[in-house]
Amino acid sequence: MLRNYICALDISSSKVSAAVAEIKKRRITNIFFETQAPTKGIKKGAIVDSIDLTGSIGRTLKNLKAKSGINIKFIYANISGLDIVTKHSRAIIPLAERGNKVITLSDIQQVNEQARILGSSLEEETIHQLAQNYAIDSNSNILNPLGLYSHRLEVDLYLICAKSSFIQGINRAVNQAGYEIKDLFLSGLATSQAVFNKALKEGMTILCDIGSDITELLLFRDGILKDVEVLSVGGDDLTIGLSERLKLSFDLAEDVKMSYGSVSDYNQTHSDKEILIKQNNAYKPINQRLVSEILTPKAKLICRNIKDSVGKILPCDEVDNFVTTGRTVLLEGFLEMLENSLGISVKLGRITNPNIISWVNKDNTLSGQRYLTYITSLGIICQALYQPKPEIISNYQPTQNPILNTINKFKELYQEYF
Repeated sequence: MLRNYICALDISSSKVSAAVAEIKKRRITNIFFETQAPTKGIKKGAIVDSIDLTGSIGRTLKNLKAKSGINIKFIYANISGLDIVTKHSRAIIPLAERGNKVITLSDIQQVNEQARILGSSLEEETIHQLAQNYAIDSNSNILNPLGLYSHRLEVDLYLICAKSSFIQGINRAVNQAGYEIKDLFLSGLATSQAVFNKALKEGMTILCDIGSDITELLLFRDGILKDVEVLSVGGDDLTIGLSERLKLSFDLAEDVKMSYGSVSDYNQTHSDKEILIKQNNAYKPINQRLVSEILTPKAKLICRNIKDSVGKILPCDEVDNFVTTGRTVLLEGFLEMLENSLGISVKLGRITNPNIISWVNKDNTLSGQRYLTYITSLGIICQALYQPKPEIISNYQPTQNPILNTINKFKELYQEYF
């Protein structure tokens, strides 16, 4: 029996995780989850071992198919990294030689496409194209010009692009695993679909997603994406510091960090308190205060980098909401340190999307803070199902049905002349 589904694949430097949602009448009727960690196929958004990446993707989706019973063929995936390129592209098209005409859907589509072409590069592929505003003869900062009169139309299009070579590499890894990519979404933009509620879509909101080796900062104004910054810092910086100082393997240092680490005032940790870790079939005592002493300056550096990057976008006191995600934020004292660094309130990102929040409450896979593992996958599902990437601001999607195309054309002509 054929089953409608959306499969979301979250590819990051620390893990490959996936979620598949069973869909009926555009509603989620069931969700299944799977994750494979660690993966060493991708670092800072660049593929460094395609064989390892293909294997991780294949194992994750194979296990997900077994759990769900869904014959997965097509997936939606995320994309991120230091090579993400953002740019503004403007275009103007004439609407009438004399006088004014009513602006139609075709006009909006045409000016958007013209701006996309003008902003395109042979070495890049556009992941998202987001109309920031439109301008007509006498007015600017128009969100939707449909139905207005003018003799010209201008658009400011925000393009999010990635190197063609990277996209080709991701496609090849997924194809070799036996699947096909349906569409790609920027990680942070997908995550925002899962965590933003109505309140977070008002004013200036920053989403800070602290990954294992990169951090994404996304600025939204009234729910519209305005800027993206990708920083070369992440939770691995803390783990590497522990690994080098304590002579531990990376995986063991990661366990110590998440189980016993803190970045609060380490002077408050008793100097004689020790933890035991198993290494090479023997137990090794480690001073817990030393762990905090190693982690704290590393965490301060991450917070300082985030503050500096936010300051380049806008003053911190103009930020209405600051939301952060990623396993690093669970480290004891980290949220407080970030708040002190920024001088504003910082909130942990939580699932608020009404279409998936019920699953968080009843699925043990997402209980506690486990949802952070799948927060991007859940956001991809939301974006693919309820908010597909719009090519124009009105969310009009040109149909392939020739009869409906003809009807739409007549509607536009009628609207224009009558």
